[in-house]
Amino acid sequence: MLKRIFVPLLAVCAISTSSLVFAAGETYVKLVTSMGNIELELNDKKAPVTTENFLQYVNEGYYNGTTFHRVIPGFMIQGGGFNKDLQQKQTRAPIKNEADNGLRNLRGTISMARTANKDSATSQFFINVADNAFLDHGQRDFGYAVFGKVVKGMDVVDKISKVKTENVGPYQNVPVDPISIISAEIIKKP
Repeated sequence: MLKRIFVPLLAVCAISTSSLVFAAGETYVKLVTSMGNIELELNDKKAPVTTENFLQYVNEGYYNGTTFHRVIPGFMIQGGGFNKDLQQKQTRAPIKNEADNGLRNLRGTISMARTANKDSATSQFFINVADNAFLDHGQRDFGYAVFGKVVKGMDVVDKISKVKTENVGPYQNVPVDPISIISAEIIKKP
C-alpha cells in the first residue's frame, strides 16, 4: 500500500523539481575536463528546446568520457559526440534549430553543432572562442543555436583552443592529446 502511494508521489516531486529549475531561467552546468573546469549558464527562456535537450544528455551522463574532438584556434572548440578513440556515440533524435532566438555566437557562448540540415543537432556542441557572427541566424543560412554562455573557466576554453591538432582519418582539427570531458553536471549558481 505504502509503495503504491510513495512511488507516484516521488515521480511527481521529481517532475516538479525539474520544472522549478527550468522556470528559474538560471540553469548552470559544470564541465569537468582534463584541462580544467568550465561553468555554463544556460538560457532556457530563449532556447528552451535546446537547453532541455542538453540537460537530458547531462542528466544521463552521456557527456562523461566524451572529448573535445574538434579544436580550431581563434574559432571554437567542439565536443559532446565522440570518445577518445573517435568512436561516435549513439544519440537521440535531432531537435528543432532555435538559432532564430536572438542570441548571437559571441566569444564565450555555447551553441549546438549540426550538419548542413538546419534541424540536425543532437548532442554535439561548441564553445565560441571569438565572435563568430557568420554563424548567427540569417547570416549565411539558418544559423547555429546559441543556448548559453561560459560564466567561469574561459581561460580553460582558451587553453583548449590552442592545443596542437592533427587530421585523423576523415576528422580534421583533432587534438593530438585527447581532451576529455570527465563529467558534466548541473550545479547551483556559481
